[in-house]
Amino acid sequence: MYRFESDYLEGCLPEILKKLQDTNFEQTSGYGRDPHCERARSLIRIACEAPDADVHFLVGGTQTNATVISHILKPFQGVLSTDTGHVNVHETGAIEKGGHKVLAIPGKDGKMDAHSLECVIESHFTDPGKEHTVQPGMVYLSFPTELGTLYTLKELTQISRVCTKWGIPLFIDGARLGYGLVSPSSDVTLPDIARLADVFYIGGTKQGALFGEAVVFRDKKMSDNFRYTIKQNGGMLAKGRLIGLQFEVLLENGLYFKAARHAVSQAILLKEAFRNKGFDFLTDSSTNQQFPILPNEAIEQLSTDFSFDIWRPVDAGHTAVRVCTSWATTDDAISELVRKVQGL
Repeated sequence: MYRFESDYLEGCLPEILKKLQDTNFEQTSGYGRDPHCERARSLIRIACEAPDADVHFLVGGTQTNATVISHILKPFQGVLSTDTGHVNVHETGAIEKGGHKVLAIPGKDGKMDAHSLECVIESHFTDPGKEHTVQPGMVYLSFPTELGTLYTLKELTQISRVCTKWGIPLFIDGARLGYGLVSPSSDVTLPDIARLADVFYIGGTKQGALFGEAVVFRDKKMSDNFRYTIKQNGGMLAKGRLIGLQFEVLLENGLYFKAARHAVSQAILLKEAFRNKGFDFLTDSSTNQQFPILPNEAIEQLSTDFSFDIWRPVDAGHTAVRVCTSWATTDDAISELVRKVQGL
């Protein structure tokens, strides 16, 4: 069985595993106050071209989203997200559990439109009875989106300008950030993300680390007392060096982007195979997530040898599935799936 349902099915990059083994008997301070975390912070600032950025390490994406949102929003505020945004559909109500409503707005192919966003914000703040409704306090988007699509630099800039105009922070979920940045369709760089977002994170869990996300605040005023929020949300790992060390390895010698390019190139091969067979796609993704629309009988045939996510029905006879590659996806796995698709 070849597995394609997600990009965190394997352990971690061998380079990380070796570093963990080589440093196993080191004694360091805990809670992210160790030399490995400090070096990782320095490497992240250099990669982001943001020397004053404040960097923190958390274990996973849901925890990171919930902690950042909880830290920034006031009790009467909510977070604006597309209706397909991760915090709205795949966080099991984690944001709401923290006391903040996700304010879902319609998106197109998973993306938020700057004009529509501003209309929603303006509608609230010009409403005479606005204090009776949840105040928009943050804008959330992910890069890539939940549907594998990408914002252009122009689109991100427009959204950032809307946020700045209304004094609302922009938070970019980067759980799969590397896969988006190395996509052949992307014109966005890591320094662009660091410049346009008030806070974002560089994903490790889905990009070759055992676990871990690196949260980056552009302005240290916004991250003031963030360590208290991390601790309160159960996110302050005692052996914090285990996360910092992994990012230290990922960001040395371009390994983070090298691993991401492998996953994306493998996904493009699958995209071509499905397209050459005449199948349509739910979205036009150029990242490691592909969403072909398949006849239900084809899904049954493929499921005997391959696992993938059943995304959503399209009509009575067709369903969109998600096929996901990772840093560890082998040529053999791709060849076998391509061969099977060709035989459908």
